[in-house]
Amino acid sequence: MQLGTIAFDIMHFIRTNELKFPYLYNECICRPYWRCYFPNTQAIIYVVDSSDTDRLVTAKEEFHAILEEDELKGAVVLVYANKQDLPGALDDAAITESLELHKIKSRQWAIFKTSAIKGEGLFEGLDWLSNTLKSGSS
Repeated sequence: MQLGTIAFDIMHFIRTNELKFPYLYNECICRPYWRCYFPNTQAIIYVVDSSDTDRLVTAKEEFHAILEEDELKGAVVLVYANKQDLPGALDDAAITESLELHKIKSRQWAIFKTSAIKGEGLFEGLDWLSNTLKSGSS
């Protein structure tokens, strides 16, 4: 049985630029406070467990609910199809279909296959995000 985390933190990622973002867990009792972090948000990084096919419908519903938030309308979207190292993990095309990413017409988005535990695909996604934000395209 997998239990959700009951907290969220502000985390910093430093590479060539500093990206500051709230790390908000899906099953968080703090969910009502998420809106405190929406103003001035330029990007959404959505991480999907590609091996947990039972929760993909919920992941899609939550994802599209986030996209409907007024204060996030201009944010670009980076999706990480994570846990690609696990047997039976869906590839990026299957996650694209499951999340109905093709329905997103009003903002830029990209999906990257990742394995966080192996460090694969993470920097490629952040490079895309950084370049997209620098170009001012959203």
